Amino acid sequence: MKTPWWFLHKTLLAFLLLPVSWVYYFFSVIVYNLRKISAYKSRRKIICFGNILAGGVGKTPIVRAVAKYLDAPVVMRGYKKGKKTGWVGDEAMMLARDKIQVHVGDRKSNVILLNKQNDNTPIIMDDGFQNPRIKKDLSVLVFDQGLGFGNGFLLPAGPLREPRWAIRRANAVIIIRGAKKVRKIKLPPEIPVFYADSVTISPYDENEKIFAFAGIGYPRKFFGQLKNVVGKKTFPDHYQYTDDDLRNLIATAEQYDARLLTTEKDWVRLPQWARTEIKYARLDITLGQDFFDWLGENI
Repeated sequence: MKTPWWFLHKTLLAFLLLPVSWVYYFFSVIVYNLRKISAYKSRRKIICFGNILAGGVGKTPIVRAVAKYLDAPVVMRGYKKGKKTGWVGDEAMMLARDKIQVHVGDRKSNVILLNKQNDNTPIIMDDGFQNPRIKKDLSVLVFDQGLGFGNGFLLPAGPLREPRWAIRRANAVIIIRGAKKVRKIKLPPEIPVFYADSVTISPYDENEKIFAFAGIGYPRKFFGQLKNVVGKKTFPDHYQYTDDDLRNLIATAEQYDARLLTTEKDWVRLPQWARTEIKYARLDITLGQDFFDWLGENI
């Protein structure tokens, strides 16, 4: 689905959905505590990277950077697995393209398997902050400076999976910079905060006209980091593109005399024939050494 337009604004519809969000949170707390009863303690250290917003904050590039730095395996659910991504999901495909060891499926089962290896390297758990089935040694929340807390409401009135006080369960926070518009992110003073810089690297010269398309949580982030965009098209998050979709996009770009460009996350979901005709802009994240120093001290 596409990210609802009201997630970033306190609209009338958002206020009308508030009672539903309270019911959602009530049941999510019950489920969380029931699942916590059988939590598994891993022999190898578990470093969890998560968020309290529903998708789109740029967590996968953070996971990629840390996994490469530690040479650590990643366990993840593999959201929206499909034939076009080898039944592992687009985020797993992105990590695997960088030679990172990725284990997709039930995270608890994969952690148990990894504990049987003769290896003490930490295990990175992707998007598991709301998953209590595995005990974490470190939990790191990721925020985007341009998104902040959105409108500050819980799902479905807003983008928050949990209230903001849930941040106190985290050991650290990473804020990704790079957005033109900056939202205030008020955090508990006792939580260490680190910053990452993001840059979108286009394969085209900035003078070339671009027709951009994306099926991600917050496509405006992607469009806003490109130059000379003459047209754009959005799709639902994790959208599985059809051949007709792609032929229409190619034809539209030709009408604009523009180059067709998408995100890496979208590109890995394209069929092979389309990957030869369509290029992607890579999102690179630079984490400061202060974060890796903190990480080393705590694991």
